[in-house]
Amino acid sequence: MNIQVFQGFGQVFQEVALALTPLMIIVLFFQFWLLKLPREKVINIFAGLLMTLIGLSFFLQGVYVGFLPVGDAMGLALGAMNHKWLLIPIGFILGFVAAFAEPTVQVFNYEVEKASGGYIPRRVLLYAISFGVAFSMALSMGRIIFGIPLWYFIVPGYLIAFLLVRRSSETFVAIAFDSGGVATGPMTVTFMLAMALGVASSMEGRDPLAEGFGMVSLVALSLVLSVLILGQLYSRKEKEMERGLEDV
Repeated sequence: MNIQVFQGFGQVFQEVALALTPLMIIVLFFQFWLLKLPREKVINIFAGLLMTLIGLSFFLQGVYVGFLPVGDAMGLALGAMNHKWLLIPIGFILGFVAAFAEPTVQVFNYEVEKASGGYIPRRVLLYAISFGVAFSMALSMGRIIFGIPLWYFIVPGYLIAFLLVRRSSETFVAIAFDSGGVATGPMTVTFMLAMALGVASSMEGRDPLAEGFGMVSLVALSLVLSVLILGQLYSRKEKEMERGLEDV
């Protein structure tokens, strides 16, 4: 079997370079106009941009060569199984693993922990996001199997989210709605979306466009809900601590 791993890599590298060029221009503009950073700092910044360019290029090439084909192949194979209900626990497990390995989630959790002074540990938020993605993937598989319309989940889900917003702190509201965009990143979208499209394609009477792409909206919604629920647990813990202090 002839596997051409670097086929089309030049095009990918060019696209990433084109996307990063405006960022480099902005950094240079602010350096000369406002920042006036030391030379060593500027060198470090551009070294980081260069590593980002190389890393993103290899990552996207890996997505095109590996993740998308294997996700589609897995979806077609799983959709052809006789016991379709197995797709639900399989989707749950794969969703958890994909979110746990999502690089944007790791960065997001680090920033939240740093901004909160350790009040919201990155490990706790990571598990909350991972379970949210896992639950949404299980729902997506069930939706594809039984042909349930997407709005049956979206409308009540956002109603519950808005009710939780009224009972949540501003901190967790902001984190919750940002997490929905963060977790729908390269790992989740490329691998899980390809798998959902493969499952929908292999099942008779299912529209891959409608069934597969609805998964991303469910992921975003479930993450909002999971982080808001985490905020409720934190608020309850704070109230218990306040009662303990009052009793003392």
